[in-house]
Amino acid sequence: MAVQNMSFLDHLEVLRWHIIRIIFAVVIAGFGAFMFKEFIFDTIIFGPKQISFPTYRVLCKVATFFGIDSQFCGDELPFSIQSRTMAGQFSAHLWTSITAGFILAFPYVIYEVWRFVSPGLHKKERRHARGFIFASTLLFFLGILFGYYVICPLSINFLGTYQVSEQVLNEFDLSSYIALVRSSCLASGFIFELPIVIYFLTKIGLVTPDFLKKYRKYALVIVLIIAAIITPPDVTSQIIVTIPVMILYQFSIFLSRITYKRNNKNNE
Repeated sequence: MAVQNMSFLDHLEVLRWHIIRIIFAVVIAGFGAFMFKEFIFDTIIFGPKQISFPTYRVLCKVATFFGIDSQFCGDELPFSIQSRTMAGQFSAHLWTSITAGFILAFPYVIYEVWRFVSPGLHKKERRHARGFIFASTLLFFLGILFGYYVICPLSINFLGTYQVSEQVLNEFDLSSYIALVRSSCLASGFIFELPIVIYFLTKIGLVTPDFLKKYRKYALVIVLIIAAIITPPDVTSQIIVTIPVMILYQFSIFLSRITYKRNNKNNE
């Protein structure tokens, strides 16, 4: 059935099957992650808890080079993780597997989104499907890595070593710790999709390169607010997060300029 001949209910039916296939893919990938419990938790989830984590080693070397005493050079992080509910560990295992399943299945998720959107595009625009899927997947995984190796260890180190008094011990709940790791990684992954979002907003005429350049200073304020939300409240961490996001914003302006010129050329 041609797209222009489809009713609203037909579109909903098509969307329903795309969503079902996405859920099925995430569940399958999540089941695979569920089977590798030791690797997912001991190596990945609890990796930033170890002082031997690569990010801490690099920061320790930088601090040593400048002759600065740093908590990144300690023997271990002074906090423990506990589970205080009967189903706490099983729930953490289950939901972490689902999150891992979504991350692993992300290329297929993007593929299904494209399959739903592409029938409404011109033939020339559909040729960019492979590029869109590749670029979206690459940016998402780069964001995940940035969140895991930068935001996550900075947050864990700051919050794990922060004390209002030596009489108060840091004993964090398992769900709280995993939530921090999950939000750091997923938030970064979605933030890194900014160029893709700007591309489509430019494609449909909602934004222009001049608009993005005009409101660059407001974008900087928004980025600083986002950095303050997803990082610990220290200036260094916020700057570290702000720099790559502003680079992405500048790249988005460049991408928007190219897209805008192509739109004008096609309309001539």
